[in-house]
Amino acid sequence: MSSTAGTTETADAAEWDGQDAVGRLLRAATRSGADLISEAASVIEGWAVLADPIAGAVYSTPATAAADGVHTAAAPREHPHRVLRPAAGAVLVLAPAPTVPADRTGLVLATTAALLEVRARRAAELLAEQMRLHTTLIRLLLAGHTTTVTDTLGGNGLTHVTVYRLTGPDVPTAHQVLWRAARPSLVPHAGACTLMGQLDAELVVAELHRGGDDGRILRLVSRVSDRHSLIAGMAGPVPLTDLPTAHSDAAAARHSATATRRIIPATATGTSALIRLLPPHPYTSWATTVLDPVTPEHRHLLDVWLRTGTVSSAAGALGLSAGTVRARLGHLAGLLGADLPDASVRAYLLLALRAPTGHHDTSAPGPFVLGTLPAGILDTEAAHTWATGLIGGLEPRLRIALACWVRHHGKTAPAATELHLHRTTLTTWLNQCTDHLGQNLDDPTVRTELYLALEATRTRPDDPAALPRRGGRTYRRL
Repeated sequence: MSSTAGTTETADAAEWDGQDAVGRLLRAATRSGADLISEAASVIEGWAVLADPIAGAVYSTPATAAADGVHTAAAPREHPHRVLRPAAGAVLVLAPAPTVPADRTGLVLATTAALLEVRARRAAELLAEQMRLHTTLIRLLLAGHTTTVTDTLGGNGLTHVTVYRLTGPDVPTAHQVLWRAARPSLVPHAGACTLMGQLDAELVVAELHRGGDDGRILRLVSRVSDRHSLIAGMAGPVPLTDLPTAHSDAAAARHSATATRRIIPATATGTSALIRLLPPHPYTSWATTVLDPVTPEHRHLLDVWLRTGTVSSAAGALGLSAGTVRARLGHLAGLLGADLPDASVRAYLLLALRAPTGHHDTSAPGPFVLGTLPAGILDTEAAHTWATGLIGGLEPRLRIALACWVRHHGKTAPAATELHLHRTTLTTWLNQCTDHLGQNLDDPTVRTELYLALEATRTRPDDPAALPRRGGRTYRRL
């Protein structure tokens, strides 16, 4: 009987300990997720981490265990003495002390995971409303109501913003993941406040701060983009009052993004190493003269249109209708005295928009026109060296095909017609150009660079008639 009584007392103690542990975890869960993880670590006399595949450690007790927890979640077989379980879209990892019984660890693991799920469901009930509020605040910022938004956020020191615009096959899911990873709040933290919302099937993230950010949101956006196959444009930091401009710049930058380079800063598009090689005079004199009739707002419209490549894409980036953009471009064509659809005009216009300021030589004002370049700009040795490095080594047939395709603004059908090639043949040749050049030919700014490089290295017209015909629509290599 003595033996039986001892066994009963041990079982009762174990049951009491389990009830006490569950009670402690329940009380912690009513306070916060961080308190719940902290209590779980205390009960197992070890450490506990809630690891998110995007954000890393969501909660960690102690903080020094965060890296171990994330590594365990990623490679559980390498850590057989730790236990883990999916919870609330993340992974709960527990590392109990060696003296803690396995059944106690199992109870804590199951209870903590269940409580995290409950907390996640409660948070999801408020999530839709919070997301709608974020979207409303972003729309207010885009409409120019900066003071209203900063007053709502209670962050009078928030003076600048960095904008991200993301698109892809599954924006809603990416929105949920990024929200959970970034944990945005309307209360500024560490001098920054992040807003995110879905506007017209794209995800917009606006990080408000005091002139600079720590890169945290950029890292999260990068991870989410890779995981969910999104592409993104980024603009900023800029003053809050310039957010509408940054918003359109981010969309323009996104047109240069690819599967291998998913986030493109606006500062990286529409620029070229060529700009640094051109002499200040007559380059800046020419650029200043030809752009003199247009306002800064006109310049921004032209910049976005040239970087996105089409009226419809520019309209989406600027938040305008395609008809409005088309009408404004028509007005600008009259002011500039140029045929904007012409490939040379587009290339020279982007070159003019990128000209540095502060070097204008008023002693030689022109006359300059947009459709031609004065001597001493693109016909220099430096420009020729740059162009040769960009497109040197192209076979003549590929060069002629590429030049024709670029003149048609990257449209295969009209280029194939002019070349008397089948579209499939031209597509194959363009793929060979891509392989040789290592350039993204879908990027309008890349096509502009190629046009300038082709012009700088031209020794004879890149005429489709120069493709020697062997018969039918086939051509022998030159």
